[in-house]
Amino acid sequence: MFNFIKKITASKSETPQQQAVRDSAVDKVLLDYNVGNVSISQMVTGLDRDGDQLTLELRLPQDCDPEMIQQELGNLLHPHGIKAIHMNVRLPAPAKGEAKTLPKQMPKTTDAMGNNSKATSKPSPNAEPPITKAAPTQASLSPHPHIRHIIVVASGKGGVGKSTTTVNIALALQKLGNRVGVLDADIYGPSMPTMLGVANIKPELENEQFIPINAHGMAMLSIGSLLDDDNTPVAWRGPKATGALMQLYNQTNWPQLDYLVIDMPPGTGDIQLTLAQRIPVTGAVIVTTPQHIALLDAQKGIEMFNKTNIPVLGVVENMALHTCSNCGHTEAIFGVGGGDRIAEQYQVPLLGRLPLAVGIRAQVDKGVPSVLADDEFAPYYISIAKNIEANIDKFAKPVDDKRIF
Repeated sequence: MFNFIKKITASKSETPQQQAVRDSAVDKVLLDYNVGNVSISQMVTGLDRDGDQLTLELRLPQDCDPEMIQQELGNLLHPHGIKAIHMNVRLPAPAKGEAKTLPKQMPKTTDAMGNNSKATSKPSPNAEPPITKAAPTQASLSPHPHIRHIIVVASGKGGVGKSTTTVNIALALQKLGNRVGVLDADIYGPSMPTMLGVANIKPELENEQFIPINAHGMAMLSIGSLLDDDNTPVAWRGPKATGALMQLYNQTNWPQLDYLVIDMPPGTGDIQLTLAQRIPVTGAVIVTTPQHIALLDAQKGIEMFNKTNIPVLGVVENMALHTCSNCGHTEAIFGVGGGDRIAEQYQVPLLGRLPLAVGIRAQVDKGVPSVLADDEFAPYYISIAKNIEANIDKFAKPVDDKRIF
């Protein structure tokens, strides 16, 4: 990782190891924080740290809000021991022929909780060209050196059984003889640790990298594995949540995997866009129920992946049929044919249909999903996994054999 720190004065109570960990954390925040579509690390011209005080020399685009940037960076760096941020900003001059405007007023010095104090130095009048670097695209991303395929399991809305489907698909791919990992990207509602029966296990840290938890032979990591207990809320703004996702992906020593299956949060927000710009995804699996409202949101998810150049591997129709355990009557509670219609509309495969069954729910609640329990519902997920494997190679990312991890 590139180290931006030019001058460092450690706290008297800080050991060299603690100093190195903090400096690495500061670098990571700057690398992951974007102004528009550009990492702020590309705008840093100088950086000094004096104990818990951080001073940044920056050249920023004309249309940005330095005060907002300062406050957001303060919130992100506060957990890493930075209590106050000072920013010295240079803004580009107006283009030739345009009316001159007053330079933006420098934000006051802020502590890491957003409280203002005295003002810092004024912006330099030196003209700087505006930063115009485009956001990364899937085509520009290098494949992970340890992972052959990255599959995201997504839905446009919550409550369609996406996480239950994710964990069973991952176990089904493993049952077919693949090396599989699971990354829980649902930062606000992590459920993978509970569903895999490893809720009380914390990941180890080695050389500043997480060692994934062994969950029934799969490498698994979730923000839920790092929280103190199941009741701890993750009340974070977008930049911190996306930073957590990238840290789980980048700072984890993933073993050699055929598949990394990522459980996405519902919707099409910050986390989905960050993943599309920074993680090389082989393809997406869309989970929906047959009802009209769920299909509308599933369409939004497919459209987002189309616009970010992530192939859609297919659609899984969950809760398609319910069979009464008393009388044996089968009923399509959420409607009929929704999965077929959306698959036909977007010309993607219907990977499979799953029943609405109490047994599927009961097994994940116990931490022993259906595929692991080898119950009557396991064949549904095995069939879906086989359908994924049948077509995935045509979407594979080229492997960079010369890259050293």
